[in-house]
Amino acid sequence: MKVLVIGGGGREHALVWKLKQSPLVEKVFCAPGNAGIAGEAQVVPIDASDIKALAGFAEREKIDLTCVGPELPLTLGVVDAFQEAGLRIFGASRAAAEIEGSKVFTKDLLRKYRIPTGDYEVFEDPGEARAWIRKTGAPIVVKADGLAAGKGAIVCQTIEEAEEAVGLIMEKRAFGAAGDRVIIEEFLIGEEASFLAFTDGKTVLPLATSQDHKPALDGDRGPNTGGMGAYSPAPVVTPEIFNQAMDEIMIPTVRAMAAEGRPYKGVLYAGLMIRDGKAKVLEFNARFGDPEAQPLLMRLDGDLALIMDAVVDERLDEVELKWHDDASVCVVMASGGYPDPYEKGKTISGLDEAEGLEDVKVFHAGTAEKDGRVVTAGGRVLGVTALGRDIPDAIEKAYRACSLISWDRVQYRKDIGAKAIKYLKPLNV
Repeated sequence: MKVLVIGGGGREHALVWKLKQSPLVEKVFCAPGNAGIAGEAQVVPIDASDIKALAGFAEREKIDLTCVGPELPLTLGVVDAFQEAGLRIFGASRAAAEIEGSKVFTKDLLRKYRIPTGDYEVFEDPGEARAWIRKTGAPIVVKADGLAAGKGAIVCQTIEEAEEAVGLIMEKRAFGAAGDRVIIEEFLIGEEASFLAFTDGKTVLPLATSQDHKPALDGDRGPNTGGMGAYSPAPVVTPEIFNQAMDEIMIPTVRAMAAEGRPYKGVLYAGLMIRDGKAKVLEFNARFGDPEAQPLLMRLDGDLALIMDAVVDERLDEVELKWHDDASVCVVMASGGYPDPYEKGKTISGLDEAEGLEDVKVFHAGTAEKDGRVVTAGGRVLGVTALGRDIPDAIEKAYRACSLISWDRVQYRKDIGAKAIKYLKPLNV
C-alpha cells in the first residue's frame, strides 16, 4: 500500500520510520516532512494545515492510507474531508478532535460523565477571572482554552502570577484566538504520566506506559514546552493505576464521546496526574504525543500499518499489541532560547556518528536541508532515542548519542528518565 503521513516533526519521523517497516507498505510520502524524513520517505511540499491540497494529493497518488500526526489538521477537519472524498485516513474527526481543541469542552465532558479530573471554572472576561482568582487563591493553573502547541498551561504559585497569566492569555493574546476563553483549574499535586490508547470507537487498546518532560529545564523548572524528552515504560504507572486509568478514564471517555455523537477513532492520549495510587485527567490530546511517540514506536513489536487499518475498519478487537522488553528513552535537543524566540539555520554536526551507535535512532523534528547541510529549522530540533535493557541503560545510550551532536547554542535537559530510576522496578507496560 501507499501511505501518506501528515506533519513534519519528530513524531512524524517516528511514524514514517515505523510504517516503512510494514510488509504491507510499498511507499511512504510525508507532507511537509523535514530533512531527516526526506531520507526515509518522499517529502511533499504541502503544509499540514492545507486540507484541500492534501486531499487532492492523496486522490492523485491513490494513497491507500493516510496517518495524521499533528493536532491542527485534525481540529481543522482533515479526517472529515478525506472521508468525504472516499479516502482512508487514520485520525480523529473534527468533532472528536475537540477533545484537544477545547479544554472547556473536555472538562465539561469529564464532569458530565464523572471521569476523574480537577475542579475548574471558565471565564470569557479577564476581570471576572481575576476576581475569582483573588477569591480562590493559589497555587492554581491558568490555561488558554484552545490549541497552544503545548505551551498554553501556566502553573501559578501566587495570586499575582495567576492574574498576570490571565493578562498574558486574554489581553496580550500570547496564544492568539486560543485565549478567547481561559479555564482556571485546581492545582493537582503528584507525578505526571502519559497514557495512550488506540481506539476504533468501540475497542480501546492501550499502548505501553510513557512519561513526558514538559518544562524546559532540568528538575522540571522553567516554562512549559512541547516536550523535552520522554521514556517508556513509566514505572509510576503501576499495574493498579494502569487498570484504573483504563476502567475509569480511557474506556468511559470513548463511551462518552460516542454518547455525545462524536465517535472517537485514532489515538487518544490522556495526560494524567498520579497521586496516592490514583490517576486524574489533566488534559486529552487527539493524537500521538510528541515526543512520547518516539520511544513508544521504538518499543512496539508489530505492524503499525496493520493496526491503523484495523482502527479505520473498526476491527481493532482482532489486534493484539506486543512490546519489546527493552526500555526506550528520547532526549529532545532544542534550539537555544526555546520555547522563547530562537534562531534558525544553525548547521548540525555529528548526526552520522550518533546514528551509527547501536540501538540509537535520531528522529528529526525541526530540521531542513541547506546547501547539502542539515540545519536547524525549529524549536525542538532532534529527538535522540535509544533502546536499552532497562531505563538506566537507555538513558546512557541516548546521552552518549547526544554528546556526539552539536550546533551553536544547542540545549537539552540532562535528566530525562531520572524520575523512573527511583522506582527500580521490573519493566511493566
